[in-house]
Amino acid sequence: MTDSTAPPARLRVLAAMSGGVDSAVAAARAAEAGHDVTGVHLALSANPQSFRTGARGCCTLEDSRDARRAADVIGIPFYVWDLAERFRADVVDDFVAEYEAGRTPNPCLRCNEKIKFAALLDKALALGFDAVCTGHYATVVRRADGTRELHRASDVAKDQSYVLGVLDDRQLAHAMFPLGDTRATKEEIRAEAERRGLAVAKKPDSHDICFIADGDTQGFLASRLGTAEGDIVDEEGEKVGSHSGAYGFTIGQRKGLRIGRPAPDRKPRYVLDISPVDNTVTVGPAEALNVTALTAIRPRWCGTAPSGPGRYTAQLRAHGAETPVTAEPAGGELRVTFHEPVRGVAPGQAVVLYDGTRVVGSATIASTVRAQGANR
Repeated sequence: MTDSTAPPARLRVLAAMSGGVDSAVAAARAAEAGHDVTGVHLALSANPQSFRTGARGCCTLEDSRDARRAADVIGIPFYVWDLAERFRADVVDDFVAEYEAGRTPNPCLRCNEKIKFAALLDKALALGFDAVCTGHYATVVRRADGTRELHRASDVAKDQSYVLGVLDDRQLAHAMFPLGDTRATKEEIRAEAERRGLAVAKKPDSHDICFIADGDTQGFLASRLGTAEGDIVDEEGEKVGSHSGAYGFTIGQRKGLRIGRPAPDRKPRYVLDISPVDNTVTVGPAEALNVTALTAIRPRWCGTAPSGPGRYTAQLRAHGAETPVTAEPAGGELRVTFHEPVRGVAPGQAVVLYDGTRVVGSATIASTVRAQGANR
């Protein structure tokens, strides 16, 4: 098998440049490999100053200027494309709607699915480009039959394949991740950027959610959904506290519950369930979070869909550990059984299946089965 991030042919490559160090080095490597590279920065807000300022975001005016300066140093053409309306509809509005429904979405995963490898890729292909290049740490492997596989990055500590598990065959065929096969540390990537004369070499990494300017997710949601007083109850339904909006909680949450009365056993309580219908949040002990199985919807396969049950590992968070599972597609859904119970599994999150380092596919968690027998 050969790595499609370094094919022998000279390709027309559109490099998505966020204004950060990873995407700048990825674009530079693609150009150095002999490809015809054009840089593009995605304007994702009608008012970019409403997104993060300084070094913590990826969608600001400052980031656009940093990306332009990097493209100038690399010596490639550079453009800014306005995808603000698509981003608002497919990522921001989806984020708000998911929380309103009591689910916990991953906006970065949705952005990769709907923006970078859908809207951006479609426009790139229409303009005659062969591939979209990003600074993600993952690897696309081209098999002897010409099909592609998505694999973890060579350095598992930097691996970002979880948020790319939504990519299908067509998207993988036009994806390029020049950083995926490197074992260089982030410090070495920054040193490479400095050697290349890229001013973003010392720019801090972005964190949190780019479209929440102050990092206050609950405040962001409240500004769009309003406040709605409701009860916090224990497993027996007894009121133990109150809240100003069930959307401000996520399953497995411990901090910020504002429960006035301690549990009888004096142990911490965690969010077990969120009911948007009656605006109620249920809390209980940590062991009540144990999940033995889940059902996920909207599966997307990075290759041929499994035809029956199989043994895999599953990852449930962007930086979470793998856990052994048995999984089977059934009726347009994905049924997953954990070999050992896991905690903190929330509807709306993505479950991504792996076969070794290969990404098999992903799906959105719809419901779970608790070890104590309660379905959520």
